[in-house]
Amino acid sequence: MKLRTVTLTILLAALVFTCKNDDDDDEVVVVPARDRTEVYEENKAAIDAYLDTHFYNYDEFDFDNPYSEANDSFQVVIDTIAGENSDKIPLSQRPELIAKQVADAEEEDLIYTMYYLMVREGEGDVIHFTDRAYLQYTGTLLDGTIFDSTVTPVGLNMSTVGSDFGVVDGFREGTIEFKTSVSNSENGDGTVTYHKHGIGAIIMPSGLGYYSLTLSKVPAYSCLVFTLRTPGVIYLDHDSDGVYSYLEDLNNNGDFSDDDTDGDDVPNIIDIDDDGDDVPTIWEDLDNDGDPTNDIGANGIPNYLDPTETASNQDED
Repeated sequence: MKLRTVTLTILLAALVFTCKNDDDDDEVVVVPARDRTEVYEENKAAIDAYLDTHFYNYDEFDFDNPYSEANDSFQVVIDTIAGENSDKIPLSQRPELIAKQVADAEEEDLIYTMYYLMVREGEGDVIHFTDRAYLQYTGTLLDGTIFDSTVTPVGLNMSTVGSDFGVVDGFREGTIEFKTSVSNSENGDGTVTYHKHGIGAIIMPSGLGYYSLTLSKVPAYSCLVFTLRTPGVIYLDHDSDGVYSYLEDLNNNGDFSDDDTDGDDVPNIIDIDDDGDDVPTIWEDLDNDGDPTNDIGANGIPNYLDPTETASNQDED
């Protein structure tokens, strides 16, 4: 579907997903933006009602053995509490449902509450906000309308860096709470089973989704629900300087734009000389151990962030 930005206008309006099928002819319309706080209050009421009136298939998951092979094929399915399902426990009362606060990208004083359903965290690698995660997911509206889905894992960049397209904020903030699989096995029919990956769901207000964008199956200001599994991840190095991008978020605030060691207005994540000493970061692996984050000067500052420690003055020592 609509996981990729289509025009510059859309890119500036909101971060959209990166994956888009070739046969997808979704038409994207940007409508005049409403007051973000007002929209959030409406979204919050809708999400609260959704959580109270919907459940997921928790009785099909073996909580006593969460990382069993049987659970590896489990997929979250959310449905309405009604009829033969009238005795189900609503999402709002499930201990797996976790609230998370995220600031609005446009108005930092506006703090959204989104939710992720942690059915199983996963036992593999951590997924960072700068990584490319490989995911299986289904996206729906609160009324159950499916607007996107994938069966096999799709690689999605969690953030917009350089020429990368990123995902919407709520999807990223939910996905990074999970970990990947530890292994996989072929089933002999062309399919693959992943083992011990994360399993869950994400529920977000429109301010963390497409907000005022209107897509063919997603009206403006729609709350979004994603069920997902997290098979894998690739740790990206956006400037190819030998330091994974997630390590270049020095203050660990989830924002790479404010980490600029040499003050040259180029964030470290896309700066090939982070400390401005005219020695490329990747060359500051002075003891040739393949790790440019070492500290030859033993002053508590890694070489690639310390302009006083370069290959030349190390040779002089």
